[in-house]
Amino acid sequence: MTNQEAEWPPLVKKWYDRAASSLRTGDMQDASLSSENALRLDSKRPEIRLQAAKIALARLDFDRAVQLTEGQFDPETEAVRGRALWYAGRIQQAAETLEHLVANPDIHDSWAVDIAKLARRGVGRKPFTTTGGMVAIADMPHVGRALLAPVEIDGEPALGMIATGVSETVVDASAGAEPKWVSLRFGERIEVKDVPALTKDLSSLSRQLNAPVKVMLGSNLLRHLHATIDLYGGQFVVRTFEPPPPPVATVVSLSYARGGAMMVRGSFGEGETATPGTFMVDTAMDVPLALDEGGWKKAGKKLSDLQPMPGSRGMSQGLVPVFGFGTLEIPEVPAISGIAIQEIEKALDMDLDGVIGAGMLAPFRATLADAGRTLWLEPIPVDPSLQPPSADASAPEASTAPVALPTRPKPAVPASRPTGPAAAPSSSPSLNAPLHR
Repeated sequence: MTNQEAEWPPLVKKWYDRAASSLRTGDMQDASLSSENALRLDSKRPEIRLQAAKIALARLDFDRAVQLTEGQFDPETEAVRGRALWYAGRIQQAAETLEHLVANPDIHDSWAVDIAKLARRGVGRKPFTTTGGMVAIADMPHVGRALLAPVEIDGEPALGMIATGVSETVVDASAGAEPKWVSLRFGERIEVKDVPALTKDLSSLSRQLNAPVKVMLGSNLLRHLHATIDLYGGQFVVRTFEPPPPPVATVVSLSYARGGAMMVRGSFGEGETATPGTFMVDTAMDVPLALDEGGWKKAGKKLSDLQPMPGSRGMSQGLVPVFGFGTLEIPEVPAISGIAIQEIEKALDMDLDGVIGAGMLAPFRATLADAGRTLWLEPIPVDPSLQPPSADASAPEASTAPVALPTRPKPAVPASRPTGPAAAPSSSPSLNAPLHR
């Protein structure tokens, strides 16, 4: 034990360590409780204030994160404060903080480099200003289970992908490689002005989907859209107000790693014996669930129990016996192995069990509420004619032919057993749908 550690009062250190463990595993409720107890006992220790700021950032309490980091100028603290200022829309302060951060030659933070440029160019702007109607409905094209929606970018028609695993809106680099501010219009009724956008070559994504994707709609934008995603009904709904609670829905609490990528807690197993797990929600991935070895272990499976995926390299597949999501217990959820989850963990500084993809949300009408802190999942009735073959039936290898546009998409997870007031739809997919990352 170092001299610095020896100076910690034992009770303070115990609360601090518990908060650190809960933050790393995405248990934000316990992390917040533990961190507040540590702060109550020692409110001036920089490590405790920084940890509490990280938790506040993940819970989208941006003003709290800024307040906790004031007067501290080490790079780790500036990274937290810069993100909190940015997501709070305090553009000039974000520019100053992030510019100071990236001027440090020891810092490698590509997000901060790009956002510092955007923030400096955006001084005086009010991000995500909406004009037009109160509600806009865009018809979602059915391309497998990909969550796509038509959108206008600076007046030009385009196709967007809903991408909860990225923090910012990303536009195709064919229109220029520098980050920029854009205007987006949905359903010809609502225009969102001053949307910050990074750039990336999206041509490979377009080839995978055989659809011309020109923009990825990231979590920062989605939180401002009060959006509803209804793949089965083919609707992407944008609002200028907080949506009212649906009559029947399960409620899922969300957090955001470093304020950006969407995170959620789930579980493996049933009832009180269920084992908790932590997942990033990445709707750019079309399968319901991707697990690492630890996730499969929690699900009661070894990697040797899985079956190779036809037409893929190093990918395997299996069924999770019971997956808990909100108040739902969903049996026999198709899942894959082979995604580089360790790299995601490193980038987010979190311990994940896997990634939840668009296939998990497909059987639900999903609505973001409370500025993105809550996800409502409404069950949708399933047309029996859309029931796919059983999961043990052999499936053909993925084709390179253009994707046929079905009348309705096939749901991706089977019937769930609600442990609360909500119900869920039925159906089970083939495991061999191509993965889009």
